This record gives sequence, C-alpha cells and structure tokens, in this order.
Amino acid sequence: MIIRSIEELKAIYGASSEASTAKVTTKLTPEYRHMIEISPFVALATVGPEGLDCSPRGDIGGVVRVEDENTLLLPDWRGNNRVDSLINIVRDPRVALMFLIPGSTTTMRVNGRAVVSAEPSLLQSFEMDGKHPRTVAIVSIDEVYFQCARALMRSELWNVDRFVDPTTLPTPGQLLKAAKADFDRETYDREWPARAAKTMW
Repeated sequence: MIIRSIEELKAIYGASSEASTAKVTTKLTPEYRHMIEISPFVALATVGPEGLDCSPRGDIGGVVRVEDENTLLLPDWRGNNRVDSLINIVRDPRVALMFLIPGSTTTMRVNGRAVVSAEPSLLQSFEMDGKHPRTVAIVSIDEVYFQCARALMRSELWNVDRFVDPTTLPTPGQLLKAAKADFDRETYDREWPARAAKTMW
C-alpha cells in the first residue's frame, strides 16, 4: 500500500509528542550554540533545478563559526571543485544542515537560507596554515533543533567495536574504475594519500 496523502500518513503515526515540537526555535539558544560550535562535521543539503545534493563538510574544531544567534558561517575548504552545493545555493538559497558530534548521540539540525560570499576580509578571517577558503556560505537560520538520539543509538555509530575494517572496502581508485572502466586506479590509490595531506586546506 502506497501512502498518497498526509491524512493516511498521520493515521499510521498519530500525533507528534510535545518535545518534538517544543525543541524548535528560530534562533540559537546558548545550549544549541554550544552543540553546534563543538561539532567538527556537518552534512549540507541544498536544492537546485537538477535536484537535491547533500555534501559532507568537516573542519578542525568547529565546522562552522557562529556569527550571532541567527547566523552561521561555513567556509568552503579544498575539495574536488565540483561545487555542486555552492551552485545550488547561488540559484536557490534554501539549505538544511545536520551536525554530528563524535561520541554524542544527539545531532543538531538547522534549516535556513544561505548566500555565498567571497569577501576578502571574511576569507582571511578563516586562515589555516597560511591558506584561506575560496568562499564562505553565510547561513541565516530559519529554525534550529536537536534530533532524537534513536538513529545514532540504533546504528551504534560511535561504537569502536562496530567500526568497519577499511581494508575490507573498495579503495577510492576501485570505486572510480567501477564508474569509468579505463580509469587508472593503481596510480590514483598510490598518489591519493600524499596529495590529500598536501591539499587539506
């Protein structure tokens, strides 16, 4: 049976709990601010004419800088230059962010609107090892709240005994060769670790 209306969906799930709606605010509380400032990783979701995109972002310490109770600053560090998220933001400002905190089963979520800035003074304020991001996404918060911990509890995401042995997984070169048959996976896998270490920022 395919659910085709909100009414059908509500009939299955019933009413939301008070806590599920009471936690939503339109600006950062001091507690929400602390949770976001300590997070080193965020998944950034954007939307554009071609569809949706979700991109991982990480940084030493906090992945974003809290400008004020309504604004987050997300620097764009070195990557593959596809800039899918930034292209989407330029055309459609709607964004959603989910912050993870290592060791915690509580995640933080932000829905809002963003613009992409290349203001030199802003870029310089994020200096790392003498380098700067090429742009910074300025996120205006529409709503912020924490997420129920059950998903991370069920997945045992931070349980080291459940960590997957990386050697049992395909290498990046193997993944690329599976997508493009004539790709030189051996060279890519051999050179990638050193290249990544030199281009972190």
